[in-house]
Amino acid sequence: MLTLRTRLFSGLLSLSVLAGGLTACTQPEPATDNESAGSSEPLTLGAIPDQDPEKLQRLNALLADYLEAELAVPVEYKPVTDYAAAVTAFKVGDLDLVWFGGLTGVQARLQVEGAQALVQRDIDEQFHSVFIANENAGLSALDNLGELSTLKGKSLTFGSESSTSGRLMPQYFLQQAGVELSDFRGEVGFSGNHDATIKLVEAGTYEIGALNQQVWEDRLAEGAIDTNKVSVIWQTPAYYDYHWVVNPAVETRYGEGFVEEVQAALLALDPAVPEEKAILDLFGAEKFIATENSNYEQIEAVGREIGKVQ
Repeated sequence: MLTLRTRLFSGLLSLSVLAGGLTACTQPEPATDNESAGSSEPLTLGAIPDQDPEKLQRLNALLADYLEAELAVPVEYKPVTDYAAAVTAFKVGDLDLVWFGGLTGVQARLQVEGAQALVQRDIDEQFHSVFIANENAGLSALDNLGELSTLKGKSLTFGSESSTSGRLMPQYFLQQAGVELSDFRGEVGFSGNHDATIKLVEAGTYEIGALNQQVWEDRLAEGAIDTNKVSVIWQTPAYYDYHWVVNPAVETRYGEGFVEEVQAALLALDPAVPEEKAILDLFGAEKFIATENSNYEQIEAVGREIGKVQ
């Protein structure tokens, strides 16, 4: 016959074994590197609103899905209202990875220590702006930079005030030709984006406009421009422009080496894969290529010259 002490000991041992079994059954799986770094918080994408918001939404939704699969973290696209808002959102940490123009990329990186320019499109190391004119302006194609002086006395609109291809570099080349903004008739306009610039010049609201060459060519291909009313009169020399910039805080959240993973994922977009080709096509690129902060030193210098970089 078992004593009371023996029965109590036996019961406690059984409870101990049961508790141990329950602990083993409920113990979580070991976390991956990204999970242990808090990857439940999404990587946030952003882009300067340089063209039709619907196109930007479609483009970045596809890219977000791709990056989520490649990086094994949640990815979310957050639209912004204007160029300055994209820079501010990057500065305060609301956006982690942003598609900037040359100027906004410089502005953003100067405000976030350790921020890196990661990749650009193949077309961005030799990018151009175009000047377009309404047919009633009486302007013909210009042969060289010096002939920009013939634009004096006309009305002009840029795109966004912080646009590289729609303001910064066109203004720089005008200055190189000895043309100041005060030489134009009335106040120089700022349309907000490249599509709006085309429409304003096409309608005759402004005689001349400056914009991103790629957007112009895309809209021509789509049949969205009335070439009886507006045409290109000059193409600028080449410069570096659009690029992806990443906030270094992502390495704290997702683990060391995550910046390199993001860069590798963007570089790996393959035009031979239909889903990835769709992303590249929306960006107007054959592929992405690596870039670095030093490639935008000219943009920074011009930005400081015209007061857009402090």
